[in-house]
Parts: sequence; structure tokens; C-alpha cells
Amino acid sequence: MEVFLIRLLQFILAISLLVLLHEGGHFFFSKLFGVRVEKFYLFFDPSIWKWDGSIFKWKPKNSDTQYGVGWLPLGGYCKIAGMIDESFDTEQMKQPEQPWEFRTKPAWQRLLIMIGGVLVNFLLALFIYAMVLFHWGDNYIAVDDMSMGMKFNQEAKSYGFEDGDVLLRSDLGAFKKFDGDLYRNLSKAHEVTVLRKAESDSVGREVTVALPGEINMLSMLQSTPRFVTPLIPAAIDSVMPGSPASAAGLLKGDMIAAVNGKAVDSWNDIDEVLNSLADALAGAGTPSDSLKLRQTSLLVLRSGAEGTDTIPVGLTLTGDLKFGVGKPSLYNYYEETHVDYSFLRSLPEGVKYGWNVLGGYVGDMKYVFTKDGAKSLGGFGAIGSLFPPVWDWHMFWLMTAFLSIILAFMNILPIPALDGGHVLFLLYEMVTGRKPSETFMIRAEYVGFTILILLMVVANLNDVLRWLHLM
Repeated sequence: MEVFLIRLLQFILAISLLVLLHEGGHFFFSKLFGVRVEKFYLFFDPSIWKWDGSIFKWKPKNSDTQYGVGWLPLGGYCKIAGMIDESFDTEQMKQPEQPWEFRTKPAWQRLLIMIGGVLVNFLLALFIYAMVLFHWGDNYIAVDDMSMGMKFNQEAKSYGFEDGDVLLRSDLGAFKKFDGDLYRNLSKAHEVTVLRKAESDSVGREVTVALPGEINMLSMLQSTPRFVTPLIPAAIDSVMPGSPASAAGLLKGDMIAAVNGKAVDSWNDIDEVLNSLADALAGAGTPSDSLKLRQTSLLVLRSGAEGTDTIPVGLTLTGDLKFGVGKPSLYNYYEETHVDYSFLRSLPEGVKYGWNVLGGYVGDMKYVFTKDGAKSLGGFGAIGSLFPPVWDWHMFWLMTAFLSIILAFMNILPIPALDGGHVLFLLYEMVTGRKPSETFMIRAEYVGFTILILLMVVANLNDVLRWLHLM
């Protein structure tokens, strides 16, 4: 429960900040061009019976704007006078046009008002990335420092990779961190250079592996095991009190050599065996079958001792099959690379970092229109789970910047009811010199709003199915 609350608070804080600043962008340009903003709300405020839906509301003296907080935490809005938006205020549009209304302003001013929110979100993300680099610097384990190499699945091996290869570079550039960019690079690369070591060769030699240049990145990430993961030795880093491993007498420093008679030399192999057991467990017909599958035997090399012991260990079932031991991390074996940035240097580096994140996100959107991509959509639960289980300001700001980029990109999509839909119609007006009719705009708004609701339902339904282990 504590972890849930910490993640929830981080999520609410980040979304509130992003929504306020996004709507603030619309508000700024509206005021700049003399357009009245009737309501400025964090969260939506649909009325319930005799309640207007406002948790808090305030209208300053001599102001045209009512500020408030609604009860439905699905975003926020800025109600601009003389504009067809999600409020569907058609009565206002039937009244004579007024000079302070959105609809009476030149198309270029209306365009700036509509892109104001997206512009603020994008600039905010770049600023946050820059300030994160300035305050914390950049910390990572360089891929070419991972001297134990990587583990590859069968698809990767079919292209010519071998377990233990160290990824160096591709025809698209050198590998820096083991992250999404590395997978994206591999998915588009035609050649990859690796350092390959033979048992009698401590230095190794560079080998070029040919790739097709069009590997499905989503498949690379979702396959079990994944296309490539850093090799982590099968050592026990910690033993949880009261766990099956503790009851079996396993100790920190012990090395696991085999699981159920299958030789393993890394946690990558152990995870593969556990995934196979989980698949078999899902098809178990009776409780006794399930219990039998959860009884495993480990061949263990004791820390500081010679020889091996075969130890029976039961597996717990709490979402995943577990022994109750902690894996070592890459930081147990490799030194971290740290780069400091001055304030002036952090600004262009933050822009570069943010632009790279946006480019990767846009490039990955093509997978959304596939069957597996639709299943990978996530709602509020998936987004909230991206925040760390402890309050970490470094990760909080990185996630906030990432969500700001997502919010900017999603809002500029040419879907009615989103900013991008209004921008599309304004560009049409600027090119043709003709405004779309109000009837068309209202219908388009309804269509766009329906599309958004359906996407939200699908995304959050995916969260529920994943929580129930049905997806």
C-alpha cells in the first residue's frame, strides 16, 4: 500500500503540473490577443445533481476568469470564449460575435492560442532535462564497459550473435547506454560490431554481424527471453528473511549452477527457466500439479567452499515465481560512468536529449497500430507504475519530462477534440480562406471526443487485464 501511495502521489503531482502549464500556454496567448478565458480548471468538473462539480473555485474581482479544481482527475481545461471545444457550449455560438471572442480573431492568432499548450509542454520537457543534467549529471554504465558481454535469444543468435558478445557500435552509431535507444538502434541497423572473446583469448576480436535493418522493436522487447540483455552471473546477492531460499539455507555469495537439472551460468538463464515454469504453472490442472511444479531443486556452489550441493527450494507465487533471493545488479560488476554538466552546457545537451526522446517516441508510434502494439497500450495504472516505488526526485523529474513530451505529442495529433484537430482546421482555413461550418466543428468535436474515450477505455482495460494476469 505504501508503494502504491508513493507512486500515486508522484503521478498526481506530475500530471497536475503538466496540465496546469499546458492550459497556461493556451491562457497566455488568449490573454495576449485579448480573448476572454471564462474558466481555467485543473481536472474536469462535470456537475452531479445540484453540485456544479467544483472542489474549489475562485473568481478574482474585475476578472473574466473563474479558476478552480474539478473532481474528475482526467486532465484540465481552459474554456475560451467563442470557441467550440470539449464544453460543447453551442448556446454561446448562437449569440452575436464579440470582439473578445476566439472566433473573431485572425487565424494566425487562433493558431498560436491552440498550439500554446503543446509549445509549453515541449519547452518544459527540454528545460527539465537540461536542469536534471545540470543538477545530477548523467550516470550510466557504458555498454562497451560490460566486459562479461550480453545474453541473446534464439532470434538474435540466428543473425550471428553469440552469448558473451560485447555490443560496440552499429552503422547508425556507437552504443552508449543499455536502454530503449540501444534496442531502437539494433532494430534499424544493418551491421553491428561486437567484441567476441574465445576462452583462450582475454582480449578478443571485433566481429561484424549483419542485420536486416527492419527488426520489430516491440517484438524484441516483449519476447521471452528478450533479444539481448546484459549478462549477470548467477550469484545470490541477498536472501529475504522467511523466504523459501532462507528456509533452504541459501546464503549471499552462493552461485546457482543448475535449476531442476538444467545448467545455468547467469540470471538470464535462471529467468528463462522460471518463465518456462510459470507457463507450465498457468496450465496446471489441479492444486497438486501446481504444488509439484513449484518444487524445484538447485545445484549450488557454496560461497567459499568447494563442490556443489543439490538443494530443494519451493517457489512462492506472488505475481511471479520467486525463490526469495536478490539478484546482483550491473553496478556490482562495473564502474559507473558519471558526466557533470555546467549550466551553459546543460542547455544544449538537454535540448538534444529531449529531441532524441521525442524522436524515439514518434518512431515507435508505428507499433501502436499492430495487434501487439494495441495490447501494449497502458492507462493510468501503467503510467503510474513508471514512477519509482520510493520518492526519488531525480526519477520524478525525468518521468515528468517524459510525460510532458508525450502530452505535447498526443495533443498535436490531428484528432478533433485535441489541439491538433483545431490546428488542422485552422490550417485548412488559412490555406483555403474558408472556415469550416460550426455544425461541422461540433460534429467533429463529438467524433474526436468519442475516439479519445474509446482509447482511454482500451488503455485502462489493458491495465486491468495485466493486473489479473490475463494479458
